[in-house]
Amino acid sequence: MENSVTQDGIASLLSLDSSSVQPQIVVQVVDLKPVGNRYTFNANDGKMKIKAMLPATLTSEIVSGKIQNLGLIRLLHYTANDIPGKSGEKYLLVTKCEAVASALDSEIKSETKASTGIMLKPKQEFVAKSASQIINEQRGNAAPAARMAMTRRVHPLVSLNPYQGSWTIKVRVTNKGVLRTYKNARGEGCVFNVELTDEEGTQIQATMFNAAAKKFYDTFQKGKIYYISRGTLKLANKQFKTVQNDYEMTLNEYSEVEEAGSEEMFIPETKFNFVPIDELGPYVNQKELVDVIGVVQSVSPTMSIRRKSDNEMIPKRDIVLADETKKTVVVSLWSDLATELGQELLDMADKYPVIAIKSLKVGDFQGVSLSTISKSNVVVNPDIPEAAKLKSWYDSEGKETSMSAIGSGMSPSANNGSRSMYSDRVCLSHFTTNPSLGEDKPVFFSTRAYISFIKPDQAMWYRACKSCNKKVTEAMDSGYWCEGCQKKDEECSLRYIMTVKVSDSTGEAWFSAFNDEAEKMIGCTADELNVLKSEEGEGHEFQTKLKEATWSSHLFRVSVSQQEYNSEKRQRITVRGVAPVDFAAETRLLLQDISKNKKTSQ
Repeated sequence: MENSVTQDGIASLLSLDSSSVQPQIVVQVVDLKPVGNRYTFNANDGKMKIKAMLPATLTSEIVSGKIQNLGLIRLLHYTANDIPGKSGEKYLLVTKCEAVASALDSEIKSETKASTGIMLKPKQEFVAKSASQIINEQRGNAAPAARMAMTRRVHPLVSLNPYQGSWTIKVRVTNKGVLRTYKNARGEGCVFNVELTDEEGTQIQATMFNAAAKKFYDTFQKGKIYYISRGTLKLANKQFKTVQNDYEMTLNEYSEVEEAGSEEMFIPETKFNFVPIDELGPYVNQKELVDVIGVVQSVSPTMSIRRKSDNEMIPKRDIVLADETKKTVVVSLWSDLATELGQELLDMADKYPVIAIKSLKVGDFQGVSLSTISKSNVVVNPDIPEAAKLKSWYDSEGKETSMSAIGSGMSPSANNGSRSMYSDRVCLSHFTTNPSLGEDKPVFFSTRAYISFIKPDQAMWYRACKSCNKKVTEAMDSGYWCEGCQKKDEECSLRYIMTVKVSDSTGEAWFSAFNDEAEKMIGCTADELNVLKSEEGEGHEFQTKLKEATWSSHLFRVSVSQQEYNSEKRQRITVRGVAPVDFAAETRLLLQDISKNKKTSQ
């Protein structure tokens, strides 16, 4: 391969307008370095340099050595964006590229007179009509969606960011929520959201409020493809996001949405972010969904389960998956997946197929279990490297390997990290002196501490559905609407969601506690405490109840994770279990520590 870059390539791409065809140019990678989960570099054509960024999806190309510092790459798809706060300066977000040559001896400069690179897009021959005339004629004859495609270059979702100007995306609606109403201090309104997927499999959630929700609710249909422009992006709230994307989109009544119609359709490539079976514990009963790949070891017959919300009978089928961690997990398939896919898996069970499942809910049945939801996507024997590697392992040694269920040894009622209150024992100083704990994934510890303060004016509870315990909103007329059950109820219950300050001899920390754990600490339900708070009189029974709960010693099982707030990561300590102090067991623990210290000092 000739070691050459495209002469004046950077100058040519910076001179393009949004309607021009992107040239594919060869540049040299200079000053390649990681920034977070991405890589930045300077794209060099011998005369000019421009700052550039590679998305996380191309990290594997760098790790494998295909893309190297001082090497050559061909830019296949990219976007030139303005650098915030630096007028006139731009950077490239490269979404597709390919390696051309490995690292050269030095940086290419104009003095070396490198040979002219070849533009892969052939130069247009002379035509009688100008390009602008041709485009204007095509616009006049095209449908609205086609005009949008011609006037604006379609951007891949991975290239979008909040600082970008105008853009157009071409996406398929892969999930559509219901139009729901809400009521808050600012008034009443309605909202709904859709999940959008582009041809490369990148997903983003788009939310519409009030006028925009009413305008686009009937426009968006699941499975159809649309051109969308004039939306805004912001950092996604990781607590509520349902797709893997750092950003979320908001569409208003001025946004443009046009169905692609009879244009060339596409089926989005499904992208997975697999979690090994032995690492599912921290996800139990959390909002975050997981992707799993495994070998089907067994398939149960179909059974019918009565749904609590509406007493409807729905089909269910359980399958058992195994992977290279030598652990197994039960996956419950529901509705059509149970009857159609389940039967397909049953017919081929003797061949031990590999299946990949996207968007699974992790529950606590038998310790750890998985369950499909309406948006789950199942691929049988997928054509991906992970599947080939797993199948090869299972055929060569996995069949003869002894495996155990991931939930074995864990309490069925445990949230996650379930172990004895006397294992992984640490003091509070372990949290306060290690602010980066839980950066990669939640970690679990046990500690003994006193509740030293409960802030009385905090929001200590939320209104919950009596059926599923999810948060409800006030309905437009009366009663409460539950998004999870998709029904209205005249009554709701209160469930704790509060923070308490705890202390021990080494320091103090704030713990977040939810309903079951908070009830054990306070000594009553949230409904009962709310009654005390609303009662008037000189007894101050509400304050008295909180004071009674303070300076009492408990054993805590906690998880430590990192939570993003205002673009800053903070440590969050969540109570997963509360138990009274067993003084006999506590004494044995202290004697063990004394014995260890004596042996160490000898």
